[in-house]
Amino acid sequence: MSLSSRPQPLSLMFLLGMGMASERINCPSSCTCQYLEVNCTGQQLHEFPAAIPLDTRQLILAVNNISYLPAVELSFLADLVYLDCRKNFLGDDLDFTFIGVAKLVYLDLSFNNLTQVTFSTFSNLLSLVVLKISDNPNLVVIEKDAFTNNTWLRHLDVRRTGLTFLDTSTVRDLPNLRFLGLSNNAWHCNCSFLDFITWMTESNVHFPDADNITCYSPEGLHAQKMPAVETQLHFICLTQLYKQDYIFLCLIGLCIFFAGTMAAWLAGICVVIYEFHTSKGEEEEEEED
Repeated sequence: MSLSSRPQPLSLMFLLGMGMASERINCPSSCTCQYLEVNCTGQQLHEFPAAIPLDTRQLILAVNNISYLPAVELSFLADLVYLDCRKNFLGDDLDFTFIGVAKLVYLDLSFNNLTQVTFSTFSNLLSLVVLKISDNPNLVVIEKDAFTNNTWLRHLDVRRTGLTFLDTSTVRDLPNLRFLGLSNNAWHCNCSFLDFITWMTESNVHFPDADNITCYSPEGLHAQKMPAVETQLHFICLTQLYKQDYIFLCLIGLCIFFAGTMAAWLAGICVVIYEFHTSKGEEEEEEED
């Protein structure tokens, strides 16, 4: 190779400078960009930033005023694996939002205004490992099949939300779940919740801040730790009868009473008919004699 064919230091510097300039051009305003990472933390953004490089793997939108995540713009980031949206104003319109980011592994939606999680919210995130939806005080519903497709989910945080109930199958059917944050929620420890409390004692899942996983209601179990209330709930649910139980028992008793009365009445009629025919037969025999 001749000397003239070798790249000169000046040419290398020019190429590197062009690459850095290109990276700066593709970086959204008010954000900082590094290799495969865009960081827009604390920039008072009200909308999803435009012109995010398509090869971005890590996107941080924390501490902003974003209230909506556009599914179309997100779908352009097909290689995204890390998304941090904590401390924004995201609401309950997240169904099908993440349909185009199937490679996402880490998702932080804590400190937002979520109200519910449905099957359509995270169903396309087949690779999701960490999901943080804590500190959403208006989050009151997580549907039974909400995480059916998230079989790789290992870390789930629902601390400090508005949840009072969580169906056992929602978490029991996650084979890789190892971390479940439940503390500081107003759990309603009734007979319907007994199955979940029993699962807590039998599972291998780690429950952080366990001292603050307590029952809020009913009054007799208020502030008592879960799953220590399992024995009490077993006793209550097996021995205590509610109003509807008494109504049911009364209806059953009335049915049995009327059925017995009808059976006795029919039996009496049958006996009378039998005796009538018997006495009539005897009278006819006496007349013949």
